[in-house]
Amino acid sequence: MNSAMTAELAPTHSLPRSLVLLFAFCCGAIVANLYYAQPIIELIAPDVGLAPRQASLIVALTQIGYAAGLLLLVPLADLLENRRLMLLTTGAAFVCLLLAATCHAPGPFLLLSLLLGLSSVSVQMLIPLAAHLAPEASRGRVVGNIMSGLLLGILLARPLASLVAGHFGWRTVFFGAAVLMIGIGLTIALTIPRHAPSHRTSYGQLLGSLWHLLRRFPTLRQRALYQGLMFASFSLFWSASPIELMRHAGLDQTQIALFALVGAVGAIAAPIAGRLADAGHTRPATLAALLLAPLALAGSLLVPGPGWLGLVLAAILLDFAVQLNMVLGQRTIYTLEPLSRARLNALYMTSIFVGGAMGSAIASPLYEHFGWTGVALLGAGLPGLALLLFLFASKRG
Repeated sequence: MNSAMTAELAPTHSLPRSLVLLFAFCCGAIVANLYYAQPIIELIAPDVGLAPRQASLIVALTQIGYAAGLLLLVPLADLLENRRLMLLTTGAAFVCLLLAATCHAPGPFLLLSLLLGLSSVSVQMLIPLAAHLAPEASRGRVVGNIMSGLLLGILLARPLASLVAGHFGWRTVFFGAAVLMIGIGLTIALTIPRHAPSHRTSYGQLLGSLWHLLRRFPTLRQRALYQGLMFASFSLFWSASPIELMRHAGLDQTQIALFALVGAVGAIAAPIAGRLADAGHTRPATLAALLLAPLALAGSLLVPGPGWLGLVLAAILLDFAVQLNMVLGQRTIYTLEPLSRARLNALYMTSIFVGGAMGSAIASPLYEHFGWTGVALLGAGLPGLALLLFLFASKRG
């Protein structure tokens, strides 16, 4: 990438495909930090001194940290030069991963999980930056393609972590992720365009404006609630399904890695969603996503044959539905107020990861008390509620 690529790109020009691919790769690599632990909490918990019912706190605290970073750090992308901000947060993520890989006590490990989530938010600075740089006619497609990279990072982090942990131990997963952050930092420094926002305000005023944006745009509130409920179901499923597969289907970490890899099929929803949104089909596509998610979870209890078969089908359908609805929501909120895209994205994604943290936090105790049946029923009920809210809002609108 030549030096011209480091200059500010005008929003009226099409984004080069090479830059879109770099954005997608960086997003996927950074967001993967939130998901490495998800399929291997049964290995991490006893090694750092956590009880089985507390194991899912590792994932929950990472997501809570991410939500806090979205609320407190991502709005700074509307105030400070974006590339420098991304480099600082990526460097902090490197430190957290390195310390987590060498940690042997439950309290410090949970704290590092929280801080890792907090420092992995540069991905949500990249996406609004891409939306700013892309022309209006292709914005949905660009965001959808970049979200494909992000979603592949989410979906491939699980099988990669399972595979590496099964052969080399869970600590190798965190060491490897730390090394990857060095590469991501260099990529950001050398290839991501500079972008200095035009806002001239204080950090306190910037945070205060979040509440005004939330009150001002009912579409933002609705989309955030729908996806928050969807992501709670998503996190509940992916925190509990590896436990079910290990205990009752007899799968080892390598086999669980293959199971998690199947879920990566859902990443094809992102570019599809972007194109549907650009073509004006956001509402019917949203309805399809909100219908598919509860059917996927409920169906995991009804599919005949081996127990893992219902989980495989649920993984594919649920991931597709969640990713489809996420991109549709992002494309919608980015049209509300162009100068506030980073803050709008922060509010949207914060609600999503609050939902995700709640789903992860209850996964272990819910599974221990009610088994997979309880997980599947609650998992179906959460997007089912989002569907009812969507239908009610559509009727009123």
